[in-house]
Formats: sequence, structure tokens, C-alpha cells
Amino acid sequence: MTLRARWLGQAGFWLTLAGRTPGPDDPPAAADADAHLLVDPYLSDSLAVKYAGTVFPHLRLRPAPVEVAGLPALAGVLCSHAHTDHMDPDTLTPLLAAQPRLRLACPRPVLAEAARRSGATPSRLDGLADGEQVRYGPFTITAVPAAHEQRQHDADGADHFLGYVIEAGGVRVYHSGDCAPWPGQVDRLRGLDIDVALLPVNGRDAYRLANGVPGNFTFAEAVDLCARTGIRTLVPHHWGMFAFNTVDPSTFDHLSAAARGVTVRVPEHGGDLDLAGTDERAGGR
Repeated sequence: MTLRARWLGQAGFWLTLAGRTPGPDDPPAAADADAHLLVDPYLSDSLAVKYAGTVFPHLRLRPAPVEVAGLPALAGVLCSHAHTDHMDPDTLTPLLAAQPRLRLACPRPVLAEAARRSGATPSRLDGLADGEQVRYGPFTITAVPAAHEQRQHDADGADHFLGYVIEAGGVRVYHSGDCAPWPGQVDRLRGLDIDVALLPVNGRDAYRLANGVPGNFTFAEAVDLCARTGIRTLVPHHWGMFAFNTVDPSTFDHLSAAARGVTVRVPEHGGDLDLAGTDERAGGR
């Protein structure tokens, strides 16, 4: 079996486990033995409409590499939090309407918002908190906390921002959602035997935060997290979508990452990465 990741732009990824035997819970419309999972898909221009005329107009620098109608039957969808580029109504509503058995997982505090943006009934939504798991087809998903600059909790202590450790085909992939370093993060991740980290590297600053755009890891912080937790492969994302909230991938320091035992694989927009055996591959595109 092979696990692949297609970068959809921003924090969006389409994971495919190829070459498996279909199970009894697979959608009847599945045309092959592949299983598919989406994480934080943003496939519309809803943010350009929402923020037209503002200081940050959210104009796409590149089009969505796939349309909702072009997606195969999916095992599940994960949303890491309720910001529109991660929980997009113009992506989720048509997607869940087209695939009536599809389930969506998100942080428990934003379940009501997920229902509103997806049009899904509560029975199709899975609200998660730190350490909780859900299984979608062959994908086992474990929720871990995230800090979009800071962690935020509801009255019951559940995180508004989550990351996910996704296990399939013998590979463990960590998608942090929008995240920056937070106290206890290294200890929380170190024992999870993660092979590949999909981390946002657009950084953060006071100007963006003051205008409603909290930030994420810098590239150096992402490398440091991987090195300190034993994650050998880093896929840096959350760049190249909006001019005000990006970073130049030519500045990614592959050599310093390699010196700390971390291979950097820079994704191509709409391109696939083979995540099996990634720690044995050379860094770069």
C-alpha cells in the first residue's frame, strides 16, 4: 500500500491510500481500491468575497487544483478549526451534499459552526478533543492540540484548534492545522512515532495579528519541532495562496534542516508526494 498527499493549497491536503482491499463500510460508489481523505480543503473563492475592499483582500495567487465535482468518494473530511480557509462553506456544503455518507471531524467547540457551514446533520459530524480518535475507512485519526498563536478552550477545556495524527498504510502523518509553538508541544508529540509532519510555515507578526490574521510556525520553528520530536520528514505549507500571508520557499534552509536529521520536501501546488519511505528521500521538490 502507498500513502500519497496532494497539496490543495494553503493547509489543504488530499491523502490517498492506494492499493488496499475495499472494506464493508466503503461507499458503494467507490470505483477502485483507493481510499481518500481531505484535510482543511479550501477550493473556492469565498474569502475574496468575504474580505473584498479590506486591508487583506484574500485574492488567490493560484486557482484551486481540483473542483468539488472532481473529487472521488471520500472516507472522511477533517477540519482543524473554524477559519474559512480551513472550514470553507463553499467547499463543504456542495461536497457533503454530493456524498451523503461522508463524515466530517472537527474540534468539539466548533461543531455547530461545522454544521452550519457544511449543511450536514449532527449525525454526520464528529467533534473531537485532545487524544480522541475517529476512524474513517483505513484512516485512524487522533486529535492533538494546536495553538493558532495561542491555545483556546471552551468551558469544558476542549481546544478550538486541533491538529491530527493520521495513520494509514503503516505511515503516521501529523497535520498540525494552523499552529505555532506552545508549551508542552514537544512532549505531547514525541511519543507518537510520527513519520511526516505537514506544518504551516508562513510565520506571524503583530501587523497581521492586529488585522485579524493570527500566524503560524516559521520555517526554522517547524524544523526545530521535527528535530526535537524525532519526525524525520517535513512538508512545509500555508504559503503561496495569499500575498499578505506567505513566505518565499526559496528561503527554506534545507541544509540546516538536514544537519538536524530532518528532510524537507517542498510540495508543488496540486502535486503529489509519496509519503511511504519519505525519510529515505532527498529533500526538495
